[in-house]
Amino acid sequence: MTTQLRNIAIIAHVDHGKTTLVDQLFRLSGMFRDNQRVEERAMDSNELERERGITILAKCTSVEWKNTRINIVDTPGHADFGGEVERILSMVDGVLLLVDASEGPMPQTKFVTMKALALGLKPIVVVNKVDKPEGRPYEVQDEVFELFTALDASDEQLDFQTAFASAKNGWAGLTPEDKENKMDGLFDMIVEHVPAPEGNPDGPFSMLATTLAADPYLGRILTGRISSGVVTPNMTVKALKRDGELVEQGRISKLLAYRGLERVAIDRAEAGDIVAIAGLPTATVADTICDVTVETPLDSQPVDPPTLAMTFSINDSPFAGKEGKKVTSRVIRDRLMSEAEGNVAIKISETAGKDAFEVAGRGELQLGVLIEQMRREGFELSISRPRVLFRENPETGETEEPIEEVTIDVDDEFSGIVVEAMSLRKGKMTEMRPSGGGKVRLTFLAPARGLIGYHGEFLTETRGTGIMARIYHSYAPHMGTIPGRRNGVLISNATGKSNAYGLFGLEGRGPLFIGNAVQVYEGMIIGEHSRGNDLEVNPLKAKQLTNIRASGTDESIRLTPARRISLEQAIAYIQDDELVEATPTMLRLRKRHLDPHERKRRSRAADKATAS
Repeated sequence: MTTQLRNIAIIAHVDHGKTTLVDQLFRLSGMFRDNQRVEERAMDSNELERERGITILAKCTSVEWKNTRINIVDTPGHADFGGEVERILSMVDGVLLLVDASEGPMPQTKFVTMKALALGLKPIVVVNKVDKPEGRPYEVQDEVFELFTALDASDEQLDFQTAFASAKNGWAGLTPEDKENKMDGLFDMIVEHVPAPEGNPDGPFSMLATTLAADPYLGRILTGRISSGVVTPNMTVKALKRDGELVEQGRISKLLAYRGLERVAIDRAEAGDIVAIAGLPTATVADTICDVTVETPLDSQPVDPPTLAMTFSINDSPFAGKEGKKVTSRVIRDRLMSEAEGNVAIKISETAGKDAFEVAGRGELQLGVLIEQMRREGFELSISRPRVLFRENPETGETEEPIEEVTIDVDDEFSGIVVEAMSLRKGKMTEMRPSGGGKVRLTFLAPARGLIGYHGEFLTETRGTGIMARIYHSYAPHMGTIPGRRNGVLISNATGKSNAYGLFGLEGRGPLFIGNAVQVYEGMIIGEHSRGNDLEVNPLKAKQLTNIRASGTDESIRLTPARRISLEQAIAYIQDDELVEATPTMLRLRKRHLDPHERKRRSRAADKATAS
């Protein structure tokens, strides 16, 4: 087995600098010329990743350093995409754990570290952003040690190596002041302390498929780490499910390896290497790709279950089909099923009517990203309010709900209002401590359903200065009723184009979501009512004209700018009787039942059911 190979993953909390670090490793290993123009965060190739500044999909790459090839996997940092992290860790022999020098270990840091330690991996800790004015690198190093201890790390894992870095400025050293050797020390640390991959090159070929991608020329591409044997193009292989059932048998049409930012064709790969293969049209993530003589599949890591679900259905509004090309339930179903194949953290099930689909995932952001991707592909959808997935305790028969651990960093002056808001959402504070710089860190255990839609309110309450991180903690007994949205909505009672005169008369009723000359329909939500009830209004109302002019010129109407709502905010804002209409060009809020008489009948029926 060659020792000139290392497989590592880079794991961290969101925005702690993983992708920026990979950029610097590329540059300093000679992958890019000094004068080569390369986009910042080169690994974030997805359009949504660049817009949001986060990593959504795990990606493989490799660099060369002193005759050693280092395969690197850049992983997502947001808890909603944790399914990607769990699969990737089974491919590598070591991890670089990045921690922000001022924030310290955060909830996702704890999550990814727990998964890495459970697999027996020994992390190399990189305290990043040590050049920040509020940085406290040695304190953060101690906090990481405490985290490892709390997660029952072994003595060997507790004896971790630490590098202090500023990925943005391209240096890492053994002390926060060691800026001279760029990334040389980190490269040497990886080669010395990450073990070479183990495997039997003389055994039959076997590989666990870890990620799935689609290529317009090659078809489905499965990436994984070779556990044993040697693989070559045109080799006949088969795919086995986790239970050993045969999925298919076929021939490898293309064997690919990761070199820098590209996948390149190779003629041979052996145990321990990370490769991608094409030619199997049915095999998917968690299947074992192996020689035809192999009968036992490789073990694959179980993924934590989804905790949140939404209903995706066809768009049945009066404007259906005007802005998107993909509007039928069949094409929506095919798209969702293909998503579920490559994303093991998402579960898809059909409703009884076959025209809607329940999509379950890890959180609002993960499902919001899926909706945004589908919008950009030309789909039109109606999206329901998110709901948490309850379960019944098999021993006690008690209904249980998902609980999340919430870590909040805020200025001292805002701590009171945050504690009050979390208590209303049934959150229980488990820790409160100063975090330096006039800030305080609050930790809560709160039901997931109480946190739906809270992030926007949190940013408003903290004047945009607060940082909130959430991660799944456990299931616990149902914690009772949580108050929902306190305001009703303004509902259009007509179909047509909104008029400035009509909207001006409605501004006293509450903030509006639309501006002048916007197409609306009956049952569409156009604003928030200042009171607790829904109100039907006419945004099409025009000024009555006469043949008598006033002595002075008519004053021009100046409308207050409409309140723009993002996709995630819209999903969190709606109630159970409302939907989000998502099309390639527009986001609209609407009532589930557009006809006002039908809404009243449903409301009366619900009141009767509640009374009985």
